[in-house]
Amino acid sequence: MGERKCNVLKEKSFNFALRVVRLYKFLTEEKKEFVLSKQLLRSGTAVGALQSESENAESDADFIHKLAIAQKECNESLYWIKLLFYADYLDEKAFHSLYADADELKRIVTAIIKTAKKNRQ
Repeated sequence: MGERKCNVLKEKSFNFALRVVRLYKFLTEEKKEFVLSKQLLRSGTAVGALQSESENAESDADFIHKLAIAQKECNESLYWIKLLFYADYLDEKAFHSLYADADELKRIVTAIIKTAKKNRQ
């Protein structure tokens, strides 16, 4: 099921989660922003958690389902990152960097899902 892509996803989703945790700390401590940052914390860390769960999926369908949820969490993270930027909590450099990372994760997850579905047929 795309072993190499899964390893890339594992590494990139962990690194993204770490960035999100650090951003959450910054936003809550420095900017005193607690609502939007908490939403990003939840969705941004969920991607890696779901990837980790998918490693022990009970079936191909379960594997695909867990990654489909991760895909939705990527979409949600993109939304919160964009909202934080337009609400003036993120500067342009941070926005573009975080948005690119979340979008890359989404593309990797989507590719793995497509491959897994193709292999099931």
